[in-house]
Amino acid sequence: MKKLILSFIAGCIALTVTAQTKITLNTDLAKTKINKHIYGHFAEHLGRCIYGGMYVGENNTKIPNTAGVRNDVIQALKELKVPNLRWPGGCFADAYQWKDGIGPKEKRPKMVNVWWGGVTEDNSFGTHDFLDLCERIGAEPYLAGNVGSGTVQDLADWVSYVNQPTGSPMSDLRIQNGRKQPWNVKIWGVGNEAWGCGGNMTPEYYANIYRQYATFMKDITPESKLYKVASGASSDDFAWTETLMKNIPHNMMSALALHHYSVLSWKDTKGPSVGFTEAQYFKTMDEAWKMEEFVTKHSTIMDKYDPEKKIDLIVDEWGGWYETDAEGKGALYQQNTMRDAMIAGLTLNIFNNHADRVRGANLAQIVNVLQAVILTNEEKMLLTPTFHVMKMYNVHQDATLVPMSIDSPTYEFNGKKLTAVSSSASKDASGALNISLTNIDFRKSHEVTINLRGEDFSKVSGQILASTNISDHNTFEQPNKVSVKDFSGAKLEKGVLKLTIPAYSVITLKVSK
Repeated sequence: MKKLILSFIAGCIALTVTAQTKITLNTDLAKTKINKHIYGHFAEHLGRCIYGGMYVGENNTKIPNTAGVRNDVIQALKELKVPNLRWPGGCFADAYQWKDGIGPKEKRPKMVNVWWGGVTEDNSFGTHDFLDLCERIGAEPYLAGNVGSGTVQDLADWVSYVNQPTGSPMSDLRIQNGRKQPWNVKIWGVGNEAWGCGGNMTPEYYANIYRQYATFMKDITPESKLYKVASGASSDDFAWTETLMKNIPHNMMSALALHHYSVLSWKDTKGPSVGFTEAQYFKTMDEAWKMEEFVTKHSTIMDKYDPEKKIDLIVDEWGGWYETDAEGKGALYQQNTMRDAMIAGLTLNIFNNHADRVRGANLAQIVNVLQAVILTNEEKMLLTPTFHVMKMYNVHQDATLVPMSIDSPTYEFNGKKLTAVSSSASKDASGALNISLTNIDFRKSHEVTINLRGEDFSKVSGQILASTNISDHNTFEQPNKVSVKDFSGAKLEKGVLKLTIPAYSVITLKVSK
């Protein structure tokens, strides 16, 4: 009995003991810009992302809106400083006929969303609605073109419709539909997931298709010089990247996409969004950490063909993916917990630290779908833990990456190990240093020592996102259960920062002179 009691006490101590993480920041070697577009978002015609999420209709008197888009959503997206927003898909993009979403709304033909629940849509949210929303929130639009079922002419016409000032049939049609000035849309996806729902193509075939479509997507004005994104690989399909880099002329391609989700399994259960086990949590973190491997290896292939790094890597779909009971109009709705905050913090650290090649990304998705930053229910709206992390991290947008070395203990489960603490840092225009830390450890807090070399700093402040349970989340009854708090636990002395980061938490620090 005495041995059992001693074993129990020892186990409790093991759960609470802190581990040591050591970081060195070379503040005088900062030179690479962290492109703000790494903090992009994604809005697909899927479930309640558009209809019943962002868009509630112009005639809705119950929910305050501007041109049918919820005012609370608009305000939240402004707070996030969303740099770009991708639309209309996703898989939906390669079934979407953009001309059905313009003109008088009462005359627009309906369509069946064949990819997500077979829901009938009335096309009331279309090109004008989306591009006007982007203007309101200060985001650059990222239009995903239909290559899977659309024609070259369809895509060329869309470019002309949104970018040609005057003098073409498409510009005349836009003006007739109430928009005199062009939107000058720069970012264009030439298809989506061409290896799957975008056409089940081989990489060789898609490379040729890309060349054909991209040829007819013309720069119309200097203000609308097109940034063309090729449909890239899924996770570890390195052969896809190799084939595209080899076969697409580099002067025709601005960026290459990559998709990777932190999902337990594509064949079996994806697990619950709340009430998951530690085994499921560990597997999700393992999948999230794979982003480091995938970004590194795809970048290495790109370096082989593009050593000057002129072509960007754009991770335009990422996030957590779990089971949902919702179908049709509620497809892929899932709750958002502290686990999702871990995915967000870890992934953004990876992107920041690969800023020399990763120059854009899009979290999937923005409202009510997958790892959403916003959830809505009729007139109610809440901000998720992921929203808070994205907002905490937006200090890195267009800041200068500070090189670092990090030595972190591991988070261990059933004999497997993952790096527990990840970090990234940048210098902003004022010269202040912003440091982000994420501890994915399910059980242990970590003592962190940060050596600041190259410059002298005297002040430190911070914020923390933490909670008492990894499944904690915000609900419409308790919308602020998980929220950001001020963090005063960092101490700065003689160029050394010391703090303790709790288990499954995110901290951002601002260090100034």
